[in-house]
Amino acid sequence: MTMDIEQTYQLGFQLRCDGRYAEAKQVFERVLSANPGHIDSLHQVALIKGFEGDFDGSLADLEKLSAQSPQNLTIRYDLAMTQMMLGMYEEACSNLRYILSVNPTHEKALQQSTYC
Repeated sequence: MTMDIEQTYQLGFQLRCDGRYAEAKQVFERVLSANPGHIDSLHQVALIKGFEGDFDGSLADLEKLSAQSPQNLTIRYDLAMTQMMLGMYEEACSNLRYILSVNPTHEKALQQSTYC
């Protein structure tokens, strides 16, 4: 029995959460081969790049995804956190302010905005 795209994505997500990044990337690539625009898989691959030390690649991917899906606050938040980690405070704070303009009760953005 083969898994559908969502089941395959969930497997990749669990592997990523378990720190099994190489395996997770392979699973997300399977999802993306079936659906190249699967935003959640693209997002997870971008995060894995950062976890593995490819901060420039992670940042570039998160910027691209955020531009493609400006209302996706999860991607925008991860972009802001990556920017903050890389010392891009102005850009990070701008993204946090954007998140709070859309969702004033976004708990994580509220917490992080205290650093702005």
